Amino acid sequence: MKIKAIQNALNQEFAEREEVIEGLIVALIARQHCLLIGPPGTGKSALVSGLTKRITGANHFQWLLTRFSTPEELFGPVSLKELEQGIYKRNIAGKLPEAHLAFVDEIFKANSAILNSLLSIINERLFYNNGHPVQVPLMTLVGASNEYPEEGEGLEALFDRFLLRFEVGYIGEDQAFLSMMRGPQSVPADMTIDELYELQFFSDTVTIPDEVYTTLANIRRELMDEGIRPSDRRFKQSLSVIRAKAVLEGRGQAVVEDILILKNSLWERPEQREKVAGIVKKHAQDPVKTKLDEVRDEMRSILESVTKNNTPEQAVEATKKLKMLVSDLQNLNQNYPDRKEIDNAIQAIQKSLEKIASQVLGV
Repeated sequence: MKIKAIQNALNQEFAEREEVIEGLIVALIARQHCLLIGPPGTGKSALVSGLTKRITGANHFQWLLTRFSTPEELFGPVSLKELEQGIYKRNIAGKLPEAHLAFVDEIFKANSAILNSLLSIINERLFYNNGHPVQVPLMTLVGASNEYPEEGEGLEALFDRFLLRFEVGYIGEDQAFLSMMRGPQSVPADMTIDELYELQFFSDTVTIPDEVYTTLANIRRELMDEGIRPSDRRFKQSLSVIRAKAVLEGRGQAVVEDILILKNSLWERPEQREKVAGIVKKHAQDPVKTKLDEVRDEMRSILESVTKNNTPEQAVEATKKLKMLVSDLQNLNQNYPDRKEIDNAIQAIQKSLEKIASQVLGV
């Protein structure tokens, strides 16, 4: 499947961006919008550009907003020829109203002169030119920002319109960092915009079984118990994301695990992200993956402690903890002997044990 080939190619090109790449592609299939939050230099614009250039035949618009940006930058200049005849009409050629895919950097710097037209395009796929609504071909708008909008800035409606939201940080693992430094491995993979249209049409036909609806209801109930209340509209729109995730996996029917992508959707404020992710995983993720995620987080914390305090005492303590993780995984392996990812996790921990023994303990 061509869209899967594009996903794999981007995963090779951009280190530690698998989740964001999946989210961008799902947003594209679902015709939803996506927000990327992260500091400068994390490759947000390069990532979006890497995806859009692989969709041949699509109009792409990209712009960096400032506090002083004017509507002309996004929507085109007023036509002087039309103005002479008393018609206030913009020349939208090459601008946002003609784009299939758009990337707007520093999107929360949008001022009031830009905001109303931007919301109309995002919400309704309409641009009002000379007072007349014009249907725009926009599939997905990706917004990016170095930080979340502050309360009281009047940007709540804009923030809410991004169904998928991801935080993009600096590369963590040494191997991934070295891969980035050596340069991207460019792998040929593309598709036409007509092929993308076909995927979007197929996505609308994906069936959602009762089990998925029941799981969503359970997630909603537990979120409400925690004081987190995503809107009914957000839950309704999330079905398009679930369908798109199924399409990306080559299925015509959604499964409960497709709901996992909603951990990037169902939170209202940044401080709710971890709580929402935990609740969604609890209901939608299989127990093996849940345990492996916990083990990876624990292993990362242990290794960070050794890096910060590179002493024999700290190494011995870390070794004990890592061996306990291996023991936990071996017990898990007995219950799920066919899950190869458990063996892979054990091997990863054993490599870390060997590295600690060699570098710190001198064994």
